[in-house]
Amino acid sequence: MDVITVALLLASIFFRKGADASIGVNYGTVANDLPPPAQVAKFLLQSTLVNRVRLFDTNPEILKSFAHTGIEVSVTVPNDLIPQLTKFSFAQQWVRTNIQPHVPSTNIVRILVGNEVLATASKLLISSLVSAMQTLHVALVDASLDRRIKISTPHSLGILLSSTPPGAGKFRRGYDTHVLRPQLSFLRATGSDFLVNPYPFFGCSPETLDYAVFRPNPGVFDETTGLHYTNMLDAQLDAVYSAMKLLGFDDVGIVIAETGWPSKGDSSQIGVDPNTAREYNMNLIRHVNSGAGTPLMPNRTFEAYIFALFNEDLKPGPTCERNFGLFQPDLTPVYDVGILRPSARASIPGSNPTPEPATPVPPQTPSGWKRWCLPKTGVDPDALQRNLDYVCGLGMDCGPIQEGGPCFKPDTVHAHAAYAMNMYYQENGKNDYDCDFEGTGSITTVDPSYGKCKY
Repeated sequence: MDVITVALLLASIFFRKGADASIGVNYGTVANDLPPPAQVAKFLLQSTLVNRVRLFDTNPEILKSFAHTGIEVSVTVPNDLIPQLTKFSFAQQWVRTNIQPHVPSTNIVRILVGNEVLATASKLLISSLVSAMQTLHVALVDASLDRRIKISTPHSLGILLSSTPPGAGKFRRGYDTHVLRPQLSFLRATGSDFLVNPYPFFGCSPETLDYAVFRPNPGVFDETTGLHYTNMLDAQLDAVYSAMKLLGFDDVGIVIAETGWPSKGDSSQIGVDPNTAREYNMNLIRHVNSGAGTPLMPNRTFEAYIFALFNEDLKPGPTCERNFGLFQPDLTPVYDVGILRPSARASIPGSNPTPEPATPVPPQTPSGWKRWCLPKTGVDPDALQRNLDYVCGLGMDCGPIQEGGPCFKPDTVHAHAAYAMNMYYQENGKNDYDCDFEGTGSITTVDPSYGKCKY
């Protein structure tokens, strides 16, 4: 086994641990008692294990607050702007106004075009959605941001015509071919994910409460696949997967954009209390980060965002809508799901520390450690060739990997791409997103240099 192969193997092991432990939260602001954004960003960075945040707008004060934190941020275009985004000049100006002033300081990784658009039943919004996503992508390409920032849109499970059993899941007629097929095609072409908002809370009954919150239960047997389900979230995700597979897009990744459980509700609702909310969210974190996946998608971790960071006292609707938060406005936990760092948990008066999730986020890499960017193992050589062409096409010094150069041997696409990708990463500030390369790169602390070839 050569030096580069060993280095890549070690890199994949190191990086996978971090990737498996992703914890995201939805940061909503429909409230009049929330702390300043700068205080929130500092709290998430220093006191919690949260490394991803989803915003429901592009509030510039919030985006500035997350600058230099490294926390991945997803922003949202309001539904009412979707028709205008189909025009390139508007999309271009929107990117200039809302995105470019904040990157690369703020780690914006995704733009969400609207939220649950199909649930609005607005013909104008629905017919404009895919075109708006495509046009916004072209605007990102124009601004050279398309490699850093992906575009998607979150859906409620109302897009499904059927979800039981999971193996027979399918999208609603009309939406399947006219909206979701072209949307999935766009996501595949741009390396983005399909985002859904699964809520077992809204789908459970007194009889299925244990099934919904991951407690021991008899489970549900799917006769179409012969698979057994022990929790409702897996069943909901697999129903979406089955619907995607029916259209030929089972290779597109799935992200949980929203899920959660309220700690307070109306008397008619079951399982609405802090203990059940804590139980659901703690089990959720353990499950999506465990690598177990689902019956139809085994051995996967899922990027997931808990709804929500705070209780939002101005939200309309039933009591539960205002009580999905993990934290109070004073940043003390409504209940502890194990995302507080030990020092922060110990500082809470009367706190009773609880076990951390099975795969907690590892400590930050010490600032004194050097880091390199290398291809992930098993990446398609065509993708690596595109990375190589991109970097060298920017005019960067690819002389060392040309014939006669110290890094020409071994003369493989993999080895040459490794050198080029790392060069790009090192010369662009060593930000994590500079090593993304459409999901083909990963960061390592193992020096891949060999002989006279210095990385």
